[in-house]
Amino acid sequence: MSVHSPGRTCPVSYRYSPRVFNREPEIRADVLYVVGGLYGNVEALAALAALQSRETAPATVVFNGDFHWFDVAPADFDAVAGVVARHRATRGNVETEIAGEESGAGCGCAYPLDVSDAEVARSNEILARLRDTARRFPAERLRLARLPMHLVARVGACRIAIVHGDASSLAGWGFAHASLDDPGHGRWIEAMFRDARVDVFASSHTCLPALRRFGIGGADAVVANNGAAGMPNFTGTRHGVVTRVAREPFVGPQALCGVEVAGAHVEAIALEYDYARWRERFLASWPEGSSAHASYFRRIAEGPRFEPAAAAPRALAAM
Repeated sequence: MSVHSPGRTCPVSYRYSPRVFNREPEIRADVLYVVGGLYGNVEALAALAALQSRETAPATVVFNGDFHWFDVAPADFDAVAGVVARHRATRGNVETEIAGEESGAGCGCAYPLDVSDAEVARSNEILARLRDTARRFPAERLRLARLPMHLVARVGACRIAIVHGDASSLAGWGFAHASLDDPGHGRWIEAMFRDARVDVFASSHTCLPALRRFGIGGADAVVANNGAAGMPNFTGTRHGVVTRVAREPFVGPQALCGVEVAGAHVEAIALEYDYARWRERFLASWPEGSSAHASYFRRIAEGPRFEPAAAAPRALAAM
């Protein structure tokens, strides 16, 4: 399978300049939750509502893409769509591809070469089945097509660029944990922050979380990749992760790690959904032998081979 095969390619329409973030924010909030990679986990929506209810200040929720994925059962798809429609949202590659017919991009994940061809093929199969479900909801497809690829938010003095992939592409992998820790990637990161004029990039897409702080031009800058809200993110765990940006820090054991930038607290928060019900729902749609079961069930049951320390902030990297 070549780099131009469906599932590996990144359409030109997915791309944008980091300069687009140098604009007035569409969202102003005291508490902001960025929820990437819900992946159709209906139970995670209840857990998110419980987190919101704990806040003493109004909490704004933004779903930053791939909120649909495993929800091929029409009732699940409709439930996810109904909740997301009540909040702000950006489209991920999943929403972009199911909003229309086959574009040649497959799942639109733009998978790097270290992801196996079999994994890419299974993701394309999942997307095709999800599109079949989405065809039953033409109004939702129109809504998904109209969603933006990015938003800008402000919490106090802190400016946040909300993306699905990275600073220049809806399906970019520039904010994957390995890329963020690569010294050779530093100039790109510096250029993205300088052009965007934001303090934080809040992203998802790569499915594994990373919270990193950089020193750029004498100021701090943060990348907060929440990994997946609707799947386990660490070995031996069963909770999702969301990003919280607020004037005050989160109080409670769900706070996994955090940093402070521009007067705001940027934290990774555990999303502790009902695992047993989610497992049952997943297996009802994706039994053993299905593409999603082959790709994801071990992760759902055991967590990925990824330790919490790999997601936590490193020492400040000056650029």
